[in-house]
Amino acid sequence: MNKIRAAIVEDELPAARLLESMVLELRPQWDVVVLPGSIEEAAAWLAVNPHPDIMFLDIQLADGISFHLIEQAHPQSMIVFTTAYDEYAVRAFTVNSVDYLLKPVRKERLAEAIRKFERYSAAGCIAGLGSIFDAGEFLNALSSGASRQYRTRFLVASGSRFSTLQVADIAYFRSEDKITYAVTKQGRSHIVDMTLSKLEEQLDPKIFFRVNRQFILSAASVCNIEPYFGGKWSVRVTPPCNRMIQVSREKIAALKMWLDF
Repeated sequence: MNKIRAAIVEDELPAARLLESMVLELRPQWDVVVLPGSIEEAAAWLAVNPHPDIMFLDIQLADGISFHLIEQAHPQSMIVFTTAYDEYAVRAFTVNSVDYLLKPVRKERLAEAIRKFERYSAAGCIAGLGSIFDAGEFLNALSSGASRQYRTRFLVASGSRFSTLQVADIAYFRSEDKITYAVTKQGRSHIVDMTLSKLEEQLDPKIFFRVNRQFILSAASVCNIEPYFGGKWSVRVTPPCNRMIQVSREKIAALKMWLDF
């Protein structure tokens, strides 16, 4: 088995060394290198060295935004962005990358990104961003300020194959035994590789509403709501769910306002 090669591109050396130590703590068998923290120097290194399997790439480098590095060097690496930008400004990053990590990087989030990379790698999804990257989309997301980019699709696995699932085709999300499922309007379930809390940040709140710890519903999926025991309410959805969907007394007013918007 070939050793995984990882590269860290970060313009602040202490931050780079800290991330390096965290990666090696989680994956001591990996070969990790810290690249120069500028677009020019990192591009020069990538021009004469084999591209790593995974690259932890800071968005703001010493001489500009790292998206320009991708345009210049076309790295054949799976990329995890690291950034200190506000979370809403980086929602679009997961469309064309393995994941993104907000600074200061937490070990549990780093471990999650590494596991995702390993799943993609095991399934043969190794192509880098060089041929599909659209810098304009990302720069617009950064410069738009208050305007938020909401997720439009997911990459879902079926055995060793991957396919795209459009958000518009999803009726609701449910969480069970720490696994998140997207249920389509046709009643098919797909595992989605993120928590409901993370989904809640990436979905358009005009279309999706989190009714409790286990469910996020689309407005189109709600058939009716009715009073239940102890001041709670129940929600019936389509396609039908084999679990009762309950809404607390505190949240029902917000749900009603959302459905009536």
